[in-house]
Amino acid sequence: MGIRQKKHCTAIVLSAGRGKRMHASVEKQYIELYKRPVIYYTLEIFQSSSIIDDIVLVVGKGQEEEVYEKIVRKYHFSKVKAVVEGGAERYASVWNGLQAIADGRIGEESKTGYVFIHDGARPFVTENILRRGYDTVCKCRACVAGMPSKDTIKIVDDKTYSTATPERKYVWAVQTPQIFETELITDAYSKLMEKRAVQVTDDAMVLEQMLKMPVKLFEGSYENIKITTPEDLDIAKMFLLERRRQG
Repeated sequence: MGIRQKKHCTAIVLSAGRGKRMHASVEKQYIELYKRPVIYYTLEIFQSSSIIDDIVLVVGKGQEEEVYEKIVRKYHFSKVKAVVEGGAERYASVWNGLQAIADGRIGEESKTGYVFIHDGARPFVTENILRRGYDTVCKCRACVAGMPSKDTIKIVDDKTYSTATPERKYVWAVQTPQIFETELITDAYSKLMEKRAVQVTDDAMVLEQMLKMPVKLFEGSYENIKITTPEDLDIAKMFLLERRRQG
């Protein structure tokens, strides 16, 4: 991949989640692991990446200044060009991030490149994942990180009786980043915001439902976990410890 031909890439990092399943006094993305908040490890990858040119950080309502001072400024995340307020739902937070790109806060070049939408509570994304994602989006216009399911999956009814067992080779666990042509995903989200009644749980669904467009999956990593529960924190500590051992 030649750097001269690379299109502009902006990361929207979502850090507005409340993390109710964590049962902690602070949001999961601000829980400390080895004296650094979870969001630090996430932003560090995008900051050091040769793929990512700038970052929009989406945070909880009223947290913009505090997060800027305690995270962005403290750890010198110079690629963070905007810290914006999140919404009540994930899709609203993504929309606010896309609006920061559309209104020129990030720079004119970001409007026609690619956008990498990523969960702030997924601190184990890697440069290799970002490169695979970039290569895939260049070919397919829209792609999502994921991994084949290790487990047999059951489809159940309202009473939790099994109704179907899909072949495992067709079942993937979806991760982030989810990567799109910026104009394409902005158009899809614009249509979503007009309807609002549609329920979506990730960005690929927005494209699938609003534009009827298929989304390519590419290989992420089984370590690219989202920290959601206390058990996930224990796993994250092990991953970080191993990375420290490897330098």
